[in-house]
Amino acid sequence: MAKQSAKKNEAPRSIQNRRARYDYAISESHEAGIALVGSEVKSVYQGRAHLTDAFCRVVDGELFLFNADIEPYEKASVFQHDRRRDRKLLMHRKDINVLERKALEKGFTLVPLAMYFKHGRVKVEVGIGRGKAAYDKRDKIAQDDARREIQQEIRSAQRQV
Repeated sequence: MAKQSAKKNEAPRSIQNRRARYDYAISESHEAGIALVGSEVKSVYQGRAHLTDAFCRVVDGELFLFNADIEPYEKASVFQHDRRRDRKLLMHRKDINVLERKALEKGFTLVPLAMYFKHGRVKVEVGIGRGKAAYDKRDKIAQDDARREIQQEIRSAQRQV
């Protein structure tokens, strides 16, 4: 009987675009499939993808993901994929039309928020966001700092009791 490896099959982790939540006020989000080649799926499974500079756009009635970085799969042989190629997102036509209308409103944009596995398929969470001003970001940071300090005070008070 073959010896089992110490590393068990771990569930693939999701790739988050934390910068998008910092730069944009996300009003709503939608889930879309993504058309990938085999080596890209394996790289995403290993968590070797980055959405930091990525954005979405509707082109000729189809939704595309631009500038997403998926690192090449190291064990793939000759057929390597381009790291930052344009990838088609898969949604129903009605949903794409809704996203396009909302993205055309002044100040709104389509931003990829996360890439994750669902039922064995790679999904992308696309958010509709409005860019935050610098003072909004500073206010948010100040609120987070205040909340963190309050939580620390509560924890220290509980430890002393």
